Amino acid sequence: MNMFDHDKLNFQVEKFPLYTPYAVPHNPSFLTQVPKEIGVGLRRVDTMEPLAIVSDSYEPTQYLTIVDQIEDALNLAGLDLTDADFTTNTYDSGARMELIAKFPAHAQDIDGTGPVIPQFVFRTSHNRTWANNGMMGLFRAFCFNTLVSGDKLAYVYGRHTKGFDAVSFGAKIRAASEYVAGDGLTQMKGWYNTELSRDNAISLFTKTLAKRFDNVKRKNVANKVMLSNLMKTFDNENRHVHGKGLYEKYGTQVKGSLWTAYQAATEWSSHTATPRMKGKAHTRKVLREEEVKKMLVSPAWLELEAA
Repeated sequence: MNMFDHDKLNFQVEKFPLYTPYAVPHNPSFLTQVPKEIGVGLRRVDTMEPLAIVSDSYEPTQYLTIVDQIEDALNLAGLDLTDADFTTNTYDSGARMELIAKFPAHAQDIDGTGPVIPQFVFRTSHNRTWANNGMMGLFRAFCFNTLVSGDKLAYVYGRHTKGFDAVSFGAKIRAASEYVAGDGLTQMKGWYNTELSRDNAISLFTKTLAKRFDNVKRKNVANKVMLSNLMKTFDNENRHVHGKGLYEKYGTQVKGSLWTAYQAATEWSSHTATPRMKGKAHTRKVLREEEVKKMLVSPAWLELEAA
């Protein structure tokens, strides 16, 4: 039985030669083939829609091959699949693919707002913008935030070639899930119990997510709009999680926790589909998750965590 939506991934891709206009006196529309040493195109066979320009030596792996390998690996990972939820996403006409598996049988409650559910996210692409990698993280049902980790133990990497080893990849997924459900959750519970003043939260975000480079001053300064939005979420989280904290406009110097600062960060990285933002939501999500991961290993965060 399939876990993911194979029908959504049931298309082939192929390489094709590239051509460029080459003006000649009596035939301005004459086309000449681009040498293969420069590159070739990659397109869907069913729609003929071009997806990327790749090297001639590049051999694409079809998505159905990849999803079969991931499903084999998940079956071998030893996870409890009771009521597991599987989501299949494609983006950019099929140039990118994302698989999400949630495992509610392993859910736990950290802060009294509801369960956090282990989830495995795998991303790959035909246009080579997403590498073949997976992340074992947590999904917070209360706010639909994807909780990313800064620890390399939570990430799984593997090439999808003829030499793919589902047993090995499954073992990596299991190890990552054990880390997230064990040390990872213990770490997050520690964040929940680590008080964080509002001033220290402002300092943290100013040094990490809300940092921008001022070309006039030639130094990093706060992105005031982003900082304000992060602090509003921080205050709101404090009200829900700790029963304390007010919106910034009230000016009350209340304390939250590292956990609520983390939730403010993952709220920003998880919810990217807003009408006012330019670009693609799925691209922003991946880039923002990387920024949150950087925050979790930054000196500013580690100093607060050790306090």
